[in-house]
Amino acid sequence: MLQPLRETFDPKNYPNLLVGLEKADDAAVYQINDHQAIISTTDFFPPVVDDPYDFGAIAAANAMSDIYAMGGQVLFAINLVAFPDNLVGEVLREVLRGGAEKVAEAGGVIAGGHSVNDKEPKYGLAVTGIIDPALVKRKGGARPGDVLLLTKPLGVGVITTALKQQITAPAHLATAVASMSALNRQASQAALTAQAHAMTEITGFSLLGHAHEMALQSSPQQSGVDFRFYAHKLPWLPGAFGYGEAGAFPAGAATICCSSNRTLPLLQACPRWSKTCSGRQRHPAACWWRLRRSRWRRLCWGVKRPLSSATSSPAAATSSSTIRHLPGSSNLAGK
Repeated sequence: MLQPLRETFDPKNYPNLLVGLEKADDAAVYQINDHQAIISTTDFFPPVVDDPYDFGAIAAANAMSDIYAMGGQVLFAINLVAFPDNLVGEVLREVLRGGAEKVAEAGGVIAGGHSVNDKEPKYGLAVTGIIDPALVKRKGGARPGDVLLLTKPLGVGVITTALKQQITAPAHLATAVASMSALNRQASQAALTAQAHAMTEITGFSLLGHAHEMALQSSPQQSGVDFRFYAHKLPWLPGAFGYGEAGAFPAGAATICCSSNRTLPLLQACPRWSKTCSGRQRHPAACWWRLRRSRWRRLCWGVKRPLSSATSSPAAATSSSTIRHLPGSSNLAGK
């Protein structure tokens, strides 16, 4: 889809465009002088929760997370609204209030917006940020021996899908909403302080999909590195694993398309489908996913243990990485 744009806008002709169409990343970065570069991104989607205010806050935090994934700070944002004319105006006002208060929390300002009539409500932002060109974080750059840090627990897609199926416990939903609406601002600043080698935002393509892009773009030779995930060390939102067992997977999570034109069924991550090569059932915590540059491998151990968010153990192998959870603020950073 992007190939015609690449043919029209040759990166060699736009040296100030530091991050653009050449490689997949979270936002565009355009250098305006030696010490300042503009970050530009946009994101919007239909409601993922029922409460209008929460939806606005979640959509705004999600859009601004692209800025933080690049290591930048939010300057201002433009509202993007699609709304049906048969819904009461109070609903839209609450959506916009949720988004506005989240932008204000980020230190930015809503500078305007655009709306269209649509049968399905949608909301998001076009966000402009700023960064020192020398501090830009990209998806590529992970090195052998790096530790992977998750800034939020996983499982929001499963929980919001369970909400659509009306099987979500109120406490689980409240925790997921708090996680989705939390800014990655402090986590991004911490990554800059720690001099993280690479960083990305985890959204619709899930941990495995976004990590694949990171691994593919990393290493000095641009031939990619291996990422290793231990399932029992991955942090999960409360209830997420149970809803996964019940089959509450987002429609887009059935497969992840890789650059090798192979797909990985995510349903295999659930005990109902989790099997070793011999066909025997295994708990997913007894397995680890190893991501290679051109393909996915799934290796299993015979040890059964419960899934836990405890992630204090470092990776044993210097050529791969383990997952650690950074509480309080999901970006994925390699350090």
